[in-house]
Amino acid sequence: MTATATSTATATPRTAEVIPPAPVEAAPVEAAPVWRAVVPSAALPLSAAAVAAPAVQAPVLLTPQAQTPVASSAPAKPQTLDGADQVSQELAIAQQIHQGVLPCEMGASVRVEADVAQPGYFNVLGKGFRYRMYPVRTSTGALRLEDKKAGAVWLQLANKSMLMDQKKGRRMADECAHPEQVAYGQAMKTNPPPSLFDKTGMGRSND
Repeated sequence: MTATATSTATATPRTAEVIPPAPVEAAPVEAAPVWRAVVPSAALPLSAAAVAAPAVQAPVLLTPQAQTPVASSAPAKPQTLDGADQVSQELAIAQQIHQGVLPCEMGASVRVEADVAQPGYFNVLGKGFRYRMYPVRTSTGALRLEDKKAGAVWLQLANKSMLMDQKKGRRMADECAHPEQVAYGQAMKTNPPPSLFDKTGMGRSND
């Protein structure tokens, strides 16, 4: 009985249990990039339109626009007087020249006479001199007669006149006064012009 059981156990061998492996999840596979061949534009076939010469554009005619004149920045040239204007101004000066015998300082005197034959000219004479003068415009307001050849100048101010020798640089006669100049000088002494530092406007000091 024991032998039979042993043989039976030997005859039916025990089969081993097989355990199936666990399923493995496959990683997602990315699609491979598609490589495209780059063909240079020069190799591409040109269409008939591209091969054709470009169309010539019609020229556009521009109408000139009126331009606004721009003032020039260059300095303006001084206006020069023509002959007629200069003569008229010289004659206007001549009409303001005091005539007659004008007493001067140190007992001297000067005689001023208009030349009747030639309007605008004057004869200025005194002891040891005689000049033929004509008016000259000035920018100071003084009336001026000149004898350029002799270098003599007769200068008439509001209150006095003087005779100068420009060649020698000296005054030949000074403080020469016509009656109108004497009256003007007296008025200046009686009513002097206001001083720059006079705040009263009366021409006198505040003392």
